[in-house]
Amino acid sequence: MTSVPFIPFAEGEALLDWIALTDALAHGHTMPRAEIGDTFLYRDPDTLLSRAAWIDGMGMAVKSATVFPRNANQGKPNINGGVSLYSDTDGTLEAIIDFHLVTKWKTAGDSLLAARRLARPDAQNILLVGAGTVAKSLHAAYSAAFPNARFTVWSRTRASAEAMAADLPDIAVADDLESAVKNACIIGSATMTTEPLIKGAWLQAGQHLDLIGAYRPDMREVDDEALTRARLFVDSFDTTCGHIGEIKIPLESGAITRADIIADFYRLDAFSRRSNDEITICKNGGGAHLDLMTSRYILSRWQAAG
Repeated sequence: MTSVPFIPFAEGEALLDWIALTDALAHGHTMPRAEIGDTFLYRDPDTLLSRAAWIDGMGMAVKSATVFPRNANQGKPNINGGVSLYSDTDGTLEAIIDFHLVTKWKTAGDSLLAARRLARPDAQNILLVGAGTVAKSLHAAYSAAFPNARFTVWSRTRASAEAMAADLPDIAVADDLESAVKNACIIGSATMTTEPLIKGAWLQAGQHLDLIGAYRPDMREVDDEALTRARLFVDSFDTTCGHIGEIKIPLESGAITRADIIADFYRLDAFSRRSNDEITICKNGGGAHLDLMTSRYILSRWQAAG
């Protein structure tokens, strides 16, 4: 019997490339639209979350995450899990991949795909709003597509921004968010705020914003004015419009309409900048279909490496 590979984080990541991943995500969106489904199981205070996707011609993936908040008291990670990848032809298990590897590359790769198509190619200043794990992944992803860019990080907790700058010494720390936004060409925001941090009045001609952090119906990172000043895109209509406050709240209030959202990744031909002066925004909602596309890319690199 052929053994099923387990792809761990470090060994898997060493084989990956951000540009190639975004090309793989783009290709995945030329295939039939994914079927996706989520399940949640609870034992207070713990959670088992499973996200499943099936793309005809690509196969199936189930990403399961265990969330155990008390683990921190024992010095263990709060979130663990894995991704099971299945064959499209016969349903057999093809690989088990580290949860954190798939999540890191899926999340940042999702936004990098939008930035490669919507940001000005001559972007020189990139602002990261938030200084957590996702922001560090965004730094790596953006660096691959914009190798000459200078980075700045802003965080509500300056100590966390300073810690990130210490780990990545090419990053400057911003004290004032408004000034940092006004001076940026690309803004990648990865916070869990429920009150918008970024004001539309601050936005400047030619900017591109990737909004990553908000994932609940009560969360949003920019105000209504930002959405109405920009050409607005999402990675997936299915995972953003009715589920994430960034889009859901202004849709329900009438600040924007569904017609104001130009396209999702299933119409990548529409992801283009019409002029150097326009402002663009893409909301990253994620989804199990992106986990499947990312997992398939990771397995292909693992197999190519022997």
